[in-house]
Amino acid sequence: MSPVFTREGWKALRASWLILAVALAAGATVVYGSHWYGVKEKQDSIVAARRLQDARSRLDNARRERDNLNESADMFRTLLARGLLEREHRLDLVEKVNTLRTRHQLFSLDYEIAPQRTLQLPGNRVFPSVDVLASRVKLRAKGLHEGDLLGFIDELSRSPQGFYPVDQCTLRRMPGAPDDLRAHVEADCTLEWITLRDKASSHG
Repeated sequence: MSPVFTREGWKALRASWLILAVALAAGATVVYGSHWYGVKEKQDSIVAARRLQDARSRLDNARRERDNLNESADMFRTLLARGLLEREHRLDLVEKVNTLRTRHQLFSLDYEIAPQRTLQLPGNRVFPSVDVLASRVKLRAKGLHEGDLLGFIDELSRSPQGFYPVDQCTLRRMPGAPDDLRAHVEADCTLEWITLRDKASSHG
């Protein structure tokens, strides 16, 4: 029998065996610790990246909300300046139309203002704080030239006070010699007189 595997040999190498066992255990611990640390670092990196992405998303959302508020405030001031948040003042519209008739030298002007109604928006869209109202305005005007009628309609639709988008407009030539000093063009137009109503005040 080899002297290493005798009882005396085991006793003589006991310290070496212990050192080897400790070294193997330490090596295994180091390998396991390195693996665990690597996994933890990877997980921490993923968590940190997610937190950074979440922080960036919150920052982007905050910036968008700020920009939307600024745009909404600017739009609100514009609507206030144009009188869209005021009640309809039909006498003001009558005065405006008659002033424009004189300015554009129309021969005749007839108009009809329908009762105010809630305007149906595309996609049945609604706003949380305001109701969108509209009154249909039908106009029939006669003028010497097309330019007179077009100028009248354009100036009314672009009025800085109020909002009057043109729904439809038809121009027709009337019989008669071009050099006659009478109406040669007739226009039938439909506009929407749009105003906004604060829901809080309407329920108050």
